[in-house]
Amino acid sequence: MEPSSRAVDAAVEAAREAGDLLLRYFGSLDPSEIEEKGRNDVVSRADRESEALVRSVLVGTFPRDLFVGEEGGATGSDPDAPAWIVDPLDGTANFVRGFPHWAVSIGRTAGGRHGELALGVVWDPVKKDLFVAEKGSGAFRNGRRVHATRREGLEGAALATGFPFRIHDRIDTFLRVFKAVFLEVQSIRRAGSAALDLAYVSCGIFDGFFELGLSPWDSAAGAVLVSEAGGVVTDFDGGGRWRERGNILAAGPGVHEGLVGLVARLGVRDEEL
Repeated sequence: MEPSSRAVDAAVEAAREAGDLLLRYFGSLDPSEIEEKGRNDVVSRADRESEALVRSVLVGTFPRDLFVGEEGGATGSDPDAPAWIVDPLDGTANFVRGFPHWAVSIGRTAGGRHGELALGVVWDPVKKDLFVAEKGSGAFRNGRRVHATRREGLEGAALATGFPFRIHDRIDTFLRVFKAVFLEVQSIRRAGSAALDLAYVSCGIFDGFFELGLSPWDSAAGAVLVSEAGGVVTDFDGGGRWRERGNILAAGPGVHEGLVGLVARLGVRDEEL
């Protein structure tokens, strides 16, 4: 049965309300409402309003909790309280161009900003896809339990990735990994939303996902989905520093083992990425 705790219910409510708001903007943003907050990185009025709405719902329900959002930063004074880690619009570049592949991503820790991830909700309002997971309760897509792939290795695998557009100094190393993976698998897709890539790994649409330099809000919710679906989430060395460094491998166990082994054979270490 799909999780239905108070925290899950609040996260789903916040995600759906934010999705409704974003749909009102989708395809109709004025160029003046789009800003470049960094090289190749944009933010819109829609991002900010979505985050404010999500914050209002979640902090209104759990006033003691911390809140970490992509646009507004961190709030809350109790360092041991659970932390909501939110991307109010994952896939902004898609959104502002009218490409219908973006989502609201909401994760929550068990306690503390860097504590264990305990809940993940990803809502795609365009395709009406709701992904929900809570630690120990499994992962669900639109109310039906999902599982990561049972594929035993890289042969025949379909993977997702994202390009390190904020960190061009790492592109050569990334391309070494990309080429090696490309030559081993069936296909690689780059659709522009890490939250949805991870959600798709959780239900077997993709066999795995790899990317460099993600921020916590890009991956928090999706990582819970993958883990609760029976997948594995690590850094490129197969270790636990992916949240710290933002370099992530997420896949079903067999595909994950293949990816970690391939990176090791290349002689690439996570700290180089």
